Amino acid sequence: MNSRQDQLKAFDRLLTIMDELRDQCPWDKKQTMETLRHLTIEETYELGDAILDQDLEEVKKELGDVLLHIVFYSKIGSETKAFDIADVCNSICEKLINRHPHIYGDVTVENEDDVKRNWENLKLKEGKTSVLEGVPKSLPALVKANRIQEKVAGVGFDWEAPEQVWEKVEEELEELNAEIKRGDAQAMESEFGDVLFSMVNYARFLNINPENALERTNKKFSKRFKYLEAKAKALNKPLKDMTLAEMDVFWEEAKRM
Repeated sequence: MNSRQDQLKAFDRLLTIMDELRDQCPWDKKQTMETLRHLTIEETYELGDAILDQDLEEVKKELGDVLLHIVFYSKIGSETKAFDIADVCNSICEKLINRHPHIYGDVTVENEDDVKRNWENLKLKEGKTSVLEGVPKSLPALVKANRIQEKVAGVGFDWEAPEQVWEKVEEELEELNAEIKRGDAQAMESEFGDVLFSMVNYARFLNINPENALERTNKKFSKRFKYLEAKAKALNKPLKDMTLAEMDVFWEEAKRM
């Protein structure tokens, strides 16, 4: 691995290249924080894909793309003297020191849960009016549900045991089933949301990240379906002309593989 000196040298090289691109490249010169925003979101999702695929070479590349964006935003900030990369680094350093009094102060913690509770309480002391202020409004709903539940659990608003959460899941399923029988579309949607929210909560108690779990299932399903498509193509038979029984043969083959 590279030494600390080599790491700093590499970071300085990136800063120099960013200065040169911002000064000389027509595309880089015209970018703003707003034009970069959607690209940053895309790069973050690509990093997430690489992590789920456990492709460390790709993780390294995608981390570079995300780091470039951080440096890019900092460069733009420096041009209006709002902030630069040093301000960004110092800001997060100060936050980490303040949020870890069990490391940099005299607070004692017993476990990870104590750390999480301290984290949320410290944020309230910093002026936040709600523990939910730190949950971005634009997060995908599944991720947002998980973060909301983590946040409120951090201040003690939580179930005591997984069994209680599962009972809540079963209760919500019963309520959904009742609304399905009534046929009220709006009520069904509401109860379906409650079921999903309770399942996300249950996943947390099982130490399962629901977003990761669902995305892995997405990837698994897509891989199997592509196998099915390939088999159908080899038979020169469109999927729409195959029976479910015929498709199921190849689906089971894909599962065994």
